[in-house]
Amino acid sequence: MKMLKFVVLTCWATILLAQQAVEVTRVTAKPVERQVHLPGEFLPNLQVDLYAKVTGFVDQINVDRGSLVQEGDLLAVLSAPEMTAQVAEAESKVRAVESQRAEAQARTAAAESTYERMKEASKTVGAVAENELILTQKTLDAARALERSLVDQVQAVRDSLQALQELQRYLRITAPFAGAITVRNVHPGALVGPGGSPPTPLVRLEQVSRLRLVVAVPEAEVSGIVRGARVPFTVPAYPGITFEGTVARVARSIDSKTRTMAVEMDVHNADGRLAPGMYPDVFWPVRKSTASLLVPPTSIVTTTERTFVVRVKDGVVQWVNVKRGVSIGNLVEVYGPLAAGDAIVRRATDELREGTRVTVRETGS
Repeated sequence: MKMLKFVVLTCWATILLAQQAVEVTRVTAKPVERQVHLPGEFLPNLQVDLYAKVTGFVDQINVDRGSLVQEGDLLAVLSAPEMTAQVAEAESKVRAVESQRAEAQARTAAAESTYERMKEASKTVGAVAENELILTQKTLDAARALERSLVDQVQAVRDSLQALQELQRYLRITAPFAGAITVRNVHPGALVGPGGSPPTPLVRLEQVSRLRLVVAVPEAEVSGIVRGARVPFTVPAYPGITFEGTVARVARSIDSKTRTMAVEMDVHNADGRLAPGMYPDVFWPVRKSTASLLVPPTSIVTTTERTFVVRVKDGVVQWVNVKRGVSIGNLVEVYGPLAAGDAIVRRATDELREGTRVTVRETGS
């Protein structure tokens, strides 16, 4: 009997000694702030193609590509002889109709005076025939009707003249805002107007003292967008120099093709070193509202079928599927059904099969 007990105890000891010993570490959780490099594109803060609103010939063009202009500066002058003749004709009509109205006013005043005198005289019996008083009143009514008609005609020809004068102002093309001329398509003598298909712009004006920096932020990083945040970037034209932009506008919609959200930053460019069309390298800040789970890179096993870490719970091996994130120092961010403090094998391998019993030796991360 004693010999049997000795054999059983010896077997259990042998089994325990046969269990594999593994080195484990703990899953850590902490907030992570990092930067990712994202490509961006500069756009002008304001941009407009200036067209001729009326048909005419380019009489003078005061700017060329690269010209800097202020708001209200005269960019081009067109000439339209037909319009000048139309304006002169309209002015002549206004003068003629105003003269006719003045004459009608004088006739109305005379008719009113005659009617009032006859009306006063008719109070004396037999002084004025009733038929003459009626005729005088009708003459007054006709004079008043003619005057009203001429008043309407004066307003109509004045409106016509004003419309022509408004069109004539379009012969002078001015800058709607301060900026730089980036495209010039016409020269003096060219016939321009809205009749082209499509019409050709005379010039293109862009505001370059302030630029829009558009960044396509990946869907996974949109939670870190903070309006008003200052974000650094560099451009190939100025190596070694870091610029800054301020997050100003967020599209609030994910592009279904690229799975990114467009974010615009305002960039002050008073010195003109930056230009629309440049592609800067943006150091986009990544901030998360929850702590990230971090493990050593040697704890992650990747096979053709899965990516996992080996967790040890109550001495038993478990394979836990994870998705690998970014490297943070000497650790790697992972996503999966793990929790902070879980014991995982420090140097994991798929040779540690699920369900295997192991003994653990814990070390720091």
